[in-house]
Amino acid sequence: MSTQDTRALDAHAAIIELQALPAAEVVTGSPSAGVSSLGALGGCDYGLWEMSEGAATDVEAEEVFVVLSGAATVSIEPFGGEGERTLTLAPGSVVHLQEGMRTTWTVTEPLRKVWFALSED
Repeated sequence: MSTQDTRALDAHAAIIELQALPAAEVVTGSPSAGVSSLGALGGCDYGLWEMSEGAATDVEAEEVFVVLSGAATVSIEPFGGEGERTLTLAPGSVVHLQEGMRTTWTVTEPLRKVWFALSED
């Protein structure tokens, strides 16, 4: 995880170091991911996240994000009384994921997003 000066930042050009995802999370391919924490605002942390092509599972934190570039789908297992559903992500997608959702991310073009999540402090 890296921290950058965030008063003015080109989110497309910012460097995010990617690391291979744990084998237990990988569904297909050899995806890698990375995060760059940018700061905090009003009880929320925010930053950039990127994932390479492939598919992997995750258990989500409470988060809102905006896709900057790339393409993916996110399959969400049944949660909160709703059935399974799949979101299609493209630049401009705005998504709210709830804490505890079990997801599968299938990235077909490297996906970069800016995220906002409740601070854990």
